[in-house]
Amino acid sequence: MTADFSIVPIGDAALLVAFAERLDAAVNARVVWVAEALRRAAPPGVRDVVPAFHSLAVYFDPLRTDHDRLTALLDVSAQSSRDAAVVAAPTRQVPVCYGGSYGPDLEAMAASTGLSEPEIVARHVAPVYRVFMIGFSPGFAYMGTVDPTIAVPRRPTPRVRVPVGSVGIAGSQTGIYPSETPGGWMLIGRTPVRPFQPMRPDPFLFRPGDAVQFVAIDADAYRRLSPPGGER
Repeated sequence: MTADFSIVPIGDAALLVAFAERLDAAVNARVVWVAEALRRAAPPGVRDVVPAFHSLAVYFDPLRTDHDRLTALLDVSAQSSRDAAVVAAPTRQVPVCYGGSYGPDLEAMAASTGLSEPEIVARHVAPVYRVFMIGFSPGFAYMGTVDPTIAVPRRPTPRVRVPVGSVGIAGSQTGIYPSETPGGWMLIGRTPVRPFQPMRPDPFLFRPGDAVQFVAIDADAYRRLSPPGGER
């Protein structure tokens, strides 16, 4: 059977397993499959396993890792991943207060799309999103896919500071800023949920393959759900 993936070196201490280059739940399910298989096998010297949209980076210690055996293991796992199904993970509901000071770009999105603000909110909360990968900053989950009618591009000029918990859209993806960082996504709301809290037993709220649905709340509910210190 012809391989529908590639395994290539990225430097002398990492390998990249690459599948079809598209934002697709089935492709991403294969990435997650290989990542989990590699973690279970725990080959000596593997330092980190980093799944992305349609690829998987494996970092290893070249003095402790048998390169050929690791490559063979990845090859078998990638072949086996053809049987990977898009598992229906339990849906985590995330409350969001939309618009106003919490979503400063919602008004501009309404003007550019021709939709009303309530229509944009309704189309944002309707889907159950898949977490495709974690990146950019600790705990930032790239989720998709956004309704095409509200899949607006990033801002032409990024903000220097985006408040923690801000919910944004960039093209076909949506996400939550887990910490105060610069950012160029269109901000439509804010959640009291914190995707990354280093003091929690598990600092990361989301993992690749998770299912997320946003739920609209008002400002009073946002304040009520925001615990002291932002822990949730």
